[in-house]
This record gives sequence, structure tokens and C-alpha cells, in this order.
Amino acid sequence: MAGHFPFAGKRGTRYGLAPRGTIAAFFENHGFNNELQEKYYRWWYDYAKQFVENDPDLSVTMGVTFSQYPIGTHARHSFHLNDKFWPVAMDELGSLIANVILPKLDADAMHTLEAEHQALLDQLREETKANPREASPDVGLFRHV
Repeated sequence: MAGHFPFAGKRGTRYGLAPRGTIAAFFENHGFNNELQEKYYRWWYDYAKQFVENDPDLSVTMGVTFSQYPIGTHARHSFHLNDKFWPVAMDELGSLIANVILPKLDADAMHTLEAEHQALLDQLREETKANPREASPDVGLFRHV
């Protein structure tokens, strides 16, 4: 089920698949520019924050995580991210969601979340028509040369 979310794959950086690259490709495939990438991130941020605040265990152990926006190591700068700030931020937030929140969901809650996620994607796809993404360069920005 969780494979429908770009950050919830089974393989991680330990196995050679950088989630930030997968998320960057997801954004590129959907035509999301930086503004739409932030909207996508914000939707997940709000979902995760509300989930954590409403869970008695997580509110105590992880509530402070959401005291800033965006969360994570790269939340204050973009230094070497080559204009891939939101994929990296989504990777960090997605790790929390995939490893902490999704395991707590039952099948019905997961199906509801997937339906809400699909509605978000449909809405953002409509917005891409009026606000298209700049064309990608020939050489990938995460490729090491």
C-alpha cells in the first residue's frame, strides 16, 4: 500500500537508492515547480503534525519535531542541494512518516490516506497547467561527475 507515496519505498540509501532522487524524479514527472513542491510538502507536513499531536505517545516523543517549518537537517539552507530543496526536505519528512506514522495506520486509514493523496495530486496537476515547471537539464543535478 505505502508504495503509492514517493518517500515510502522499501529500499533506502543503504541500498543505493537515494530517496531524495526518487522524490525529485516524482516532482519532475508530475511537473511540479518549486511552489507546487512546497504545497505537496506542506500537505504532508500538516498531516504528520496533526497525526503526531493527536497520538498520545508521539505527541510526547516527537511533538518538538514540528516546532519549525520545514523540519529536518536541511531546513535552513540549500547549500549543495542544486535547487532540490523540497525533495530533500520531503525525504526527511517522508522518513518520519514511513517509519513512524504509516505502521500505526490500519488498512482503512491507509486507504483513506491514499485517496486524499490522490486528490492532492489531481489538484496539483491542475495547477501545473497554469504554473508549469522549468525544463530539466540534460545532466541530472544529483549525478556525481
